[in-house]
Amino acid sequence: MTYQPEASRYDHGAFRRCGRSGLVLPPVSLGLWQNFGGVDAFETGRAIVRRAFDRGVTHFDLANNYGPPPGSAEEAFGRMVAADLRPFRDELVISSKAGFGMWPGPYGNGGSRKHLLSSLDASLRRMGLDYVDVFYHHRPDPATPLAESMGALHHAVRSGRALYAGLSNYPADLAAQAIAALAALGTPCLVHQGRYSLLDRAAEAGLLDALGTAGVGFAAYSPLAQELLTDKYLQSDVPPGARMARGGTLPAERLTDAVRAKLSRLASIAQSRGRSLAQLALAWVLHDPRVTTAVVGARTVPQLDELLQVMAADPISPEDSKRIEDALADGGDR
Repeated sequence: MTYQPEASRYDHGAFRRCGRSGLVLPPVSLGLWQNFGGVDAFETGRAIVRRAFDRGVTHFDLANNYGPPPGSAEEAFGRMVAADLRPFRDELVISSKAGFGMWPGPYGNGGSRKHLLSSLDASLRRMGLDYVDVFYHHRPDPATPLAESMGALHHAVRSGRALYAGLSNYPADLAAQAIAALAALGTPCLVHQGRYSLLDRAAEAGLLDALGTAGVGFAAYSPLAQELLTDKYLQSDVPPGARMARGGTLPAERLTDAVRAKLSRLASIAQSRGRSLAQLALAWVLHDPRVTTAVVGARTVPQLDELLQVMAADPISPEDSKRIEDALADGGDR
């Protein structure tokens, strides 16, 4: 049966302007970092992507190395575009990135013009696209001159392979330099993507202010701290299906007694407001006006639905913000 998205898909929450650009993004975007690779069930991922679009999520975030194996998330998404989303391409903002290890040899990672443009071409082939909306340099590369990396992003836009240029995982001072370099070339930086959550607030140490001053949007990834900020980790035993139990990107060492205590206090605040811990954590990220969108992942459609409820929910109040800050402080108010 031919996929037809919900007619009400744009009724679920206001879009947010990305910096001082003309582009707006949904408050919640879908990231395909995990759960969409070659080792995952394609039809489950397809159902998640369709459900996201049905609920007004127009931004789908990928990278050349997402999988596993690397590249397989883009291949899977390309199949979804071909089967379901092709007629709606003009309603979508699709992003990809390059910079981390992707193939053997000296050109398989980093920030060289060779790596970035070769990676972008391969990403377009995997997804069956003529262009991506946003192409990011995924990480700074100290071995490559910044001018070369920014020149490659500029060329990607000027050649029509991407509509906008973005940065990811850049520290504040280097981000400011990269933004200035792109502006000098005539290709403004649209957005910076970085980690931001209740448990990881490094972006507050200069980066968010620098982006705001420059008129660059901010896409917050891992807003749930790789699912630590969910009800799964409130019990003494980690459930078998949890990411930490599966190994990989969320090591058990992160779940310290201090973190457990914070999670418990935060969960109490969430419960008092009729929210799950995940919903509270996501709403907190979005309450900062400098955040354009929060990039979330999901393993199932119900998980996604839980998070998307935040788009229509009341924002974090000043009272709740104060309670959250107390809960995060060591020995804070329980």
